[in-house]
Amino acid sequence: MNGLPSKLDRTAVMWIGLAVFAAFCFALRGELRWLSDYPGTLVIPLAAWLNVVMTWFVSTFQFIFRGISAVMDVPMAAIQAVLHWLPWPATMAVFTALAFRAGGWKLALFTFLSMTYMLVTGYWFESMNTLALVGVSVPLSIAIGFGLGVLSFRSDTARKIVDPMLDLMQTVPAFAYLIPILLLFGFGPVVGLIASAIYAAPPMVRNTILGLERVPPEIRESGQMSGCTNRQTFWLVQLPTAMPQIMVGVNQSIMAALSMVIIAAIIGGFGDIGWEVLSTMRKAQFGQSLLAGIVIAILAMIMDRVSRGLTDLERNLAYSQLPPKQRHGHWIVAGIVAVAAILLAQVFPELKVFPDEWIFHHAVSLWLNAGIDEIVRNYSAVLDGIKNSANFFVLLPLRIGLIKAVYPKFWGFAMTPEIAALYWGAAILLLGYCVWKGKKSLAIVIGIATPILFWGLDGTPWPVFIALVGLTAYLAGGWKVCAFAVASLVFMLVNDLWEETMRSVYLCGAAVFLCFLIGGSLGVWAAHNDRVSAILRPVNDTLQTMPQFVILIPVLMFFAVGEFSALLAVILYAVVPPIRYVEHGLRNVPAHVVEAAKQIGCTPRQILFEVKLPLALPVIMLGLNQTIMYGLAMLVIAALVGTKGLGQAVYLALGKADTGMGLVAGLSIALVAMTADRIIQAWSNRKRKALGL
Repeated sequence: MNGLPSKLDRTAVMWIGLAVFAAFCFALRGELRWLSDYPGTLVIPLAAWLNVVMTWFVSTFQFIFRGISAVMDVPMAAIQAVLHWLPWPATMAVFTALAFRAGGWKLALFTFLSMTYMLVTGYWFESMNTLALVGVSVPLSIAIGFGLGVLSFRSDTARKIVDPMLDLMQTVPAFAYLIPILLLFGFGPVVGLIASAIYAAPPMVRNTILGLERVPPEIRESGQMSGCTNRQTFWLVQLPTAMPQIMVGVNQSIMAALSMVIIAAIIGGFGDIGWEVLSTMRKAQFGQSLLAGIVIAILAMIMDRVSRGLTDLERNLAYSQLPPKQRHGHWIVAGIVAVAAILLAQVFPELKVFPDEWIFHHAVSLWLNAGIDEIVRNYSAVLDGIKNSANFFVLLPLRIGLIKAVYPKFWGFAMTPEIAALYWGAAILLLGYCVWKGKKSLAIVIGIATPILFWGLDGTPWPVFIALVGLTAYLAGGWKVCAFAVASLVFMLVNDLWEETMRSVYLCGAAVFLCFLIGGSLGVWAAHNDRVSAILRPVNDTLQTMPQFVILIPVLMFFAVGEFSALLAVILYAVVPPIRYVEHGLRNVPAHVVEAAKQIGCTPRQILFEVKLPLALPVIMLGLNQTIMYGLAMLVIAALVGTKGLGQAVYLALGKADTGMGLVAGLSIALVAMTADRIIQAWSNRKRKALGL
């Protein structure tokens, strides 16, 4: 029923109370400066305290960690030596045979062509070094992850400790914990290995716990009834049943380790493919860095598909039933090729070291660089126009507000009192219309966006922002979620990181909005068109497997450094979740519900907006959650192209070896991510229950 409600509900009273509080803070922020600028006398020097603790810890226990570093260097050096000793045809034969076993001839062909690309582009040596690093870091992360997963499954106390640790490990930027790792383990390849292992362990822990929890009770009871001890029940009954889910964790750990190779190169000084990307980026050799970045992407794709194939139960069952000749034929062929290559390499050195004159790396990179220079030279006005439009009409209003961003040179008019009155009058009329029509959610969005867009996030008093987030958290998940959200924001406030937090929230918020606008539209299209879905699938795979640093390359090529470049980089990295989740949600709406809507005469547009999207909303909100996580993960990388915020604070701390500031800023990014995660998860769970899903 339209019209104003006769009695305001509790939620409406809360929002009205927030509006009154916000109006009070905005009105008095000129007289009460502490509403805008948190008093410096109340700042807690947590970073300095952490530095004192870290200095003591390093001086006391450094010798233990240096010993661990020396021990871990042995297997990596051994694998590296073997990969460099083997002739390249032998290595290609072994990996192609493994791919054939995992996925058939198509995957084998893809693997062979991918390794040929590494060879002819001159990145074979660097690629083998990367495989050596991953060959040690992945088993290490799998072993640690499996152990913690089993411990958490068996002990509720351990679970309560491990869960928040996993949240921190997955949300704190790797740059933040590189500083203490460097101080403890020293500089070198092993440091990158350890950083990769830490980053890649959480997926293994979570999937181990999930796999063991999903073992049906009757299977466990049947093992106990047959006389198995607790140890036998675990190893012979529970573990085999949970193995498919555990192998998903293995797959994800491999992908996570590969995504760390460039960050590992920063502190490892290792001549691997990550260092090649990083060094060519620093020299602005975009063609070379792009060619090297493709190597990381194809390595990730190969490992992803091979690990998936090896964990496919149906394929493994079918493979085990084949005759021995078909089961082992490809391995025999690979063995013959490998032995022949090893013997012939003693006579033909080309089989040992691929000749430089056969490498087309330099010609292609020069051609790419020339093509990029030509585009920039001929279309610089267009590129500058796009960048300036985004900066002056989108980014600046969000950050400093329309009151400061609007001036005649770009907008054609100034923000005079008359224009400001018109803005507020239109917003009030639109808000009243939404309330009259009963569109509460839209009214709340307008009520929040109007003052923030006018004054900007920089001009919004910190009590207003904390109250806004706290109320949203309370309505989504209750007092616990609210307390966590408020405590997280207060942590950033009292550690003098409020300005950096607002910069990060503004940039990440703009990127997430644009990601959902673009990715959501593509997801809707893909859900209704199989051809579009098939085209988007490899694009999504490439964007998800491409390292974060590589995503910066095409952006820097055309737009140089700046906030717009950072925005584009975040969008490219975070646009995949909305595409995939929107498509998945729409495709899995129950068919009988859609059919019923057709029967009552709904148009395709009505079916989409009134039936499919509301039912798919919980799944879509999970996509929003992942988009925010991806956007925040890109903040530190975006700091390399000129952004200011928490990411830059982490990056500057790494340069100064400031452990305290690195950890505090990194923890702040993690708290932003965890706050968004808890609010969205709570809201999504409520929506699922309301829809009976």
